[in-house]
Amino acid sequence: MTDTPDIFDPRQYAAGPPYAAYRELRDRLPVAWQDEPAVLGRPAGPGFWAVTRHADVVRVLKDAAGFSSALGTTQIRDPDPADLPFIRRMMLNQDPRAAARSDGGGPVAHGFHDHGRLRRLVSRAFTPSRVERFEGLVRDRARALLTAARDGAEDGVFDLVADVTDDYALLNLTDLLGVPPGDRGLLLEWTERVIAHQDPDGPTVTGPDGRPADPRSPAMLAEMFAYAQDLTAHKRKHPGDDVMTALAHGELADAELEMFFFLLTVAGNDTVRSAAPGGFLALAEHPVQQAELTGNQVTVGAAVDELLRWHPPVLSFRRTAVRDIVLAGRRIAAGDKVVVFHASANRDERAFGDPERLDLTRTPNPHVSFGDGPHICLGAHFARLQLTALHEEALRVLPRTELAAEPRRLVSNFINGIKSLPLKAS
Repeated sequence: MTDTPDIFDPRQYAAGPPYAAYRELRDRLPVAWQDEPAVLGRPAGPGFWAVTRHADVVRVLKDAAGFSSALGTTQIRDPDPADLPFIRRMMLNQDPRAAARSDGGGPVAHGFHDHGRLRRLVSRAFTPSRVERFEGLVRDRARALLTAARDGAEDGVFDLVADVTDDYALLNLTDLLGVPPGDRGLLLEWTERVIAHQDPDGPTVTGPDGRPADPRSPAMLAEMFAYAQDLTAHKRKHPGDDVMTALAHGELADAELEMFFFLLTVAGNDTVRSAAPGGFLALAEHPVQQAELTGNQVTVGAAVDELLRWHPPVLSFRRTAVRDIVLAGRRIAAGDKVVVFHASANRDERAFGDPERLDLTRTPNPHVSFGDGPHICLGAHFARLQLTALHEEALRVLPRTELAAEPRRLVSNFINGIKSLPLKAS
């Protein structure tokens, strides 16, 4: 339909998520067809169904029998068909075994069913007790980075992203994984390569032929995978109290370890790296709510969840219809791409009272910023711990901040990233 708002074009996200378009779609076309033209060096695609209401987003995320993560993987753009077997080795791009038993041609029939086994294995490594043992270190790091940013600010102005949150997210993750300090810059480089490939300021990802390449392809991940194998071998000889040691001594095949390292490096880093500055931006733009937090009128835990609702780190995820299915009255054909928009679901008036108001006391708060269903974020506990510690330390070090200049946002319809956030301590 020509009058359907476009929420695909990554370039528009440089001005922030298109909330007005989301609302129009929720009210008029909650499951809307989106064209997928060539843009930013990527070829045109077949198009997809955009799902914008909260209840429908949750249904898609929970219904792995109807909406597969494996058939076409989880990014809007289709990968090279030759890369599909490789990409499906990642847990994120698999389906629970039970999900497709009712459909003879579903994902299980094609063998994409290791999700449950892999999630159980990784859950043993990613335990709340192991995560919580890092709380003191995380809190000390938050205090040190915030203090250095405040004390080094010129005319009171500093860039929260460059001075605090980029390092905070990366160093916390590498401590949890057990990555040696000298190797930590590599993880940031690899994350940028995958997350920022749509952004004109991001690294150029090219293949051996010099043409733009998919950063998820085997050739583009070879360096990261080689490092994962070296780190795994080191952890088997020199175990520590970290996630990579637990995975190295588990029941994972080499290829599975490589994919987990990729998933933890990229998703584990960028969740907090995107959410943290988004929360501070929201507070700077809402001085009344910032004063409520500073004055201890609200709890930091509740505030963190509301800030996650307001600024979800991930904007969208893709599924593929396993069979012909009806969603919100719209008939979707088997094989069609179905993309859920978390940022829209989090502002749905049907699920949240006065959703355009930043309410740091909001309860209940059923945001989908960490997803839902079988693929709900394994690192949500660690992310909340980091965000809570960062805001608690900011109350001591930088209790009041205001915008010193407009933020610079990532050009991406996938990650709700902020590249620069100039703040002034007040």
